[in-house]
Amino acid sequence: MNLPEPVPDQAALARLGAQVRARLRANPDVLAVAAPGLELFAIGGFLGNAECESLIAMIDAIAKPSALHELDYASGYRTSYSGDLDPSDPMVASISRRIDALLGIDAANGEPLQGQRYLPGQEYKPHNDWFYTSEGYWPQEDARGGQRSWTAMAYCNDVAAGGATAFVAAGLWIEPRRGALLVWNNALPGGQPNEGTLHAGLPVERGGKYIVTKWYRARQWG
Repeated sequence: MNLPEPVPDQAALARLGAQVRARLRANPDVLAVAAPGLELFAIGGFLGNAECESLIAMIDAIAKPSALHELDYASGYRTSYSGDLDPSDPMVASISRRIDALLGIDAANGEPLQGQRYLPGQEYKPHNDWFYTSEGYWPQEDARGGQRSWTAMAYCNDVAAGGATAFVAAGLWIEPRRGALLVWNNALPGGQPNEGTLHAGLPVERGGKYIVTKWYRARQWG
C-alpha cells in the first residue's frame, strides 16, 4: 500500500496543535467557538482600552500598502495598509509575551506582531495563513521557520459598519469587538494544512478597522 507523502513540518504542526489545543481548552477565560472544520478560540477583553488606543496610533504611523507573495497591491486582493510593530517597544513586547503565554508556544517561533488598518472599501479577500509549499516563495519561508501553525489576531476597535472576519469555509462571520482576540489552528490534528481556515477580511463600509496579528511557525522564526 502506498502511504501519502508527509507534508513539510507535519510532525511539528501536529505536536503544536495538540499542545495549544489542550492549553486553550483548559483555560476558563477562553471560549471555544463552534466552527465546522476549524479550531477557533476567542478571548474577550484581551487588550485594554489604553493598549488599543496606543496600537491604533502606532499602526497609523507605520502603515504601508500590504504585501502578498504572489500578487502586488494593485491586484486589489489585499487592500489594507500594514506594518510590523517595533518589538523593542515595551507595550508591544508585553502584548507579544501575553500571546506567547496564552498559547504556550516558544517566543522564538513567533513572527513580529503586525498591525493592519482597513479604511472604507478596503478588504482582504479569502485566503489561508499557511503557505502553499508548491509555490516559488516556499524555499524562502522554509528557511525562515517553515510552515505557520497558529494565528492570533486581536481587534483594536469596533467598526461602524462592515469589516467582519469571515471564515468562509466554515460559514462563520465574526464582527470586530474592541480588545477581543481570536486564535485558530492553521493545521489539521494530523499536521496537514487545513483548508477549513479559509477566511477573509470583509470590506469596511464606515469608519476604520485596526487589528494586530501574530503568526507562529513550526520552527524558530527567522
